[in-house]
Order: sequence, then structure tokens, then C-alpha cells
Amino acid sequence: MTTLVLGASGATGKQLVEQLLLKESNIKIIVRSLDKIPNSWKSNDNIEIIEASVLQLNNEEINKIVSGCNAVASCLGHNLSWKGVYGQPRKLVTDAVRLICNAIKENAPNNSIKFVLMNTAGNCNRDLKEPLSFKHKLVVSLLRLLLPPHVDNEAAADYLRTEIGQNNSFIEWVAVRPDNLTNSDNVSKYEIYPSPIRDAIFDAGKTSRINVAHFMANLIADDKAWAKWKGQMPVIYNSLSE
Repeated sequence: MTTLVLGASGATGKQLVEQLLLKESNIKIIVRSLDKIPNSWKSNDNIEIIEASVLQLNNEEINKIVSGCNAVASCLGHNLSWKGVYGQPRKLVTDAVRLICNAIKENAPNNSIKFVLMNTAGNCNRDLKEPLSFKHKLVVSLLRLLLPPHVDNEAAADYLRTEIGQNNSFIEWVAVRPDNLTNSDNVSKYEIYPSPIRDAIFDAGKTSRINVAHFMANLIADDKAWAKWKGQMPVIYNSLSE
């Protein structure tokens, strides 16, 4: 099993790489700077490091990177700074997802490739017509106007949901929706639901990054977990007992 991880230098991406290493997976990562990853990764034979900006790779380069991968996981996100929120590229996540999916289709693998996207509980799954209150819809409308990263998250999930769909010959997908992200050193009990059980804006739950990484790694490594959630947008929360 070889997994390509995008956003590996981020807070959740680092946790995902560590969880995949625990599962003895081979990993490819694309990072803009080697300074942002642990030194232990640089000497790990199970990790292949590509130092580049994913959106600046040409088709030949990205096709070569994707070739031989059984899964792709994206933990890409926008930095919480003025430049990160309002600067370019505004469609970082969507454009990266599209780029990787196009490479997979051009490579035409014999077996379907798993694509796991880290998304957000603030984005609804339109396939399920999830109920939203009027005040929630109002705030989301404002977020679409004021926060480009929210639009990017919506568009990335919609690309998988509508452009890749449920019956693609080369790609199967899951979009994982954590609620309010927190930091923790250890995996704890967590719960997975097809749709949010609380309002992500007015009654947000908590999800530790390491729990998100654990669930994403399980989706990649466990075919039963994959069969249960493929083509869906599961929501993950820390258990209230934790």
C-alpha cells in the first residue's frame, strides 16, 4: 500500500503521516519546504519526499507521482493569516483535488484509487439534503462572501460528489468532515455519523486532529471501513465521554 499525502506539513497532515506509518504504509508526500517536516521523516525509508508546490507541478510530473499509489489523502487547507485567507491560490484545495484526480484518470489504473479528503462539518452534503436552520443558512451565505477558504472547501467536496460521482472507473472517495479541530497527543474515542448531529456554527462539537488522522488512515487501510463510507461525507466528533 502506497499513499500520497497532500498537506503533510500541516497540523493534521503530520498526524496522518504518523498514523499511516503505524500501519506500515509506504507514503509519498509533497511539501513546499523540508523545514516544515520532522527530521525523522527525511531518513525514513517508507517516506518518499517531493519538495514542490503541488499546483506548480506539470501533468507529467504529477502523473509520475500518482503512479503506483493505491490511495491519496488531502489535508490541504489555507493558512489562518490575511494572505492565507484572501491571497492566492484561493482554490488551493479544489484545484489540487482536480489535478490529482485528472492524473489518476490519465494513468488509468487497473484498480480504483481511494481518495480521502479532509473537509469540514460546516459544509453540508447536498446528496443527503441535510436540514439547516435559517440562521445557519444566513451565516453560511456570509461566509461564502467573506471567507474564500469556505468556498474552496465546498467546491472541493462538490467536485468529488458531482464530477467524480459514485461510479467512476478509477476513483472512489470519502470526504471526512471534522467539527471544531483541537490538538491532542493521543487517539481517543470518537464517533462517526453520516451527517452532523449538531450545528457546526451555533453548537459546534470538537474533533481532535489525531482522531481525524486515525479515521482517515483506517479508511485507507481497512477495506471494510472503506466499503461502509465510500462515496459519503461522514462527520467525526470526539466522544462526549472523553
